Amino acid sequence: MNVGDAAERSGLPAKTIRYYEEIGLIRPARAENGYRDYSGEDIHRLAFLRRARNLGFSIDDCRQLMALYQDRGRASHDVREIAAAHVRAIEEKVRELQSMRSTLQTLIQACHGDHRPDCPILDDMAGAA
Repeated sequence: MNVGDAAERSGLPAKTIRYYEEIGLIRPARAENGYRDYSGEDIHRLAFLRRARNLGFSIDDCRQLMALYQDRGRASHDVREIAAAHVRAIEEKVRELQSMRSTLQTLIQACHGDHRPDCPILDDMAGAA
């Protein structure tokens, strides 16, 4: 099937599919006319990548996960470690976001929000607070 059909069946934009091919995540066959020819297996890999990316895995993580998925002799421990590292990164990002929210809430409370030019929010950003 062509890239348009692959996009429809996998739920990914054609541009993303072409990018995944460019970086070597997928390698569809080529028809005699040079066009990409996606198989059912390619669609399955694309759906796998869509799900992994929707879970926030990086391209490098996706590459590792795809290799492990295709390796029937894999150790589930390896997959678990990638997922656990990703959860740790998410938890760190959540902490960072909570800290940013707390700082902004404090600055918003300190700002009078009136017509005066002084602004604790801008002062903080400028390092003047």
